[in-house]
Amino acid sequence: MKNIKMLVLDVDGVLTDTRVWFDGNEWRRFFSIRDGVGIKRLIDAGYKIAVITGTKAEDIRTRVKALGIQYFYEGALDKEPSFLRLQQDSGIKPDEMAYVGDDIFDVPLLQSVAFGATVPEAVDEVLEVAEYVTRRPGGCGAVREVCDYIYKYGAFSSR
Repeated sequence: MKNIKMLVLDVDGVLTDTRVWFDGNEWRRFFSIRDGVGIKRLIDAGYKIAVITGTKAEDIRTRVKALGIQYFYEGALDKEPSFLRLQQDSGIKPDEMAYVGDDIFDVPLLQSVAFGATVPEAVDEVLEVAEYVTRRPGGCGAVREVCDYIYKYGAFSSR
């Protein structure tokens, strides 16, 4: 954990509980306030945060902007090109990153980073490769759990 300088996140199933609803105009998601606090805490401590999601949606863009997340890539189920672009854009290498994902599209990234985490309700393929499974479910504090762990033991930790 001492090498971790960036947390990279999936959205649906990680920052949300996978449920969506239609408000008459757009699809919407629930996001956890606690996850947001964990993300902000990491940013304030000097960590970089990235989101790579296969979805293109206004509610995700709004949440990412509100949290001050520095790197955002959307709209491709194949996340590897975005992951490579993230490395170029940030100058941070995979062995300095943690990743949280929950579906088959996340497996290559989970296998590439220094610390790969998932949520308890992830698909079997992800559960098989993740180094850590959160106690809390996606969209309900799972990201906060990982953020707290990085904050306590990561590269910018004073502990």
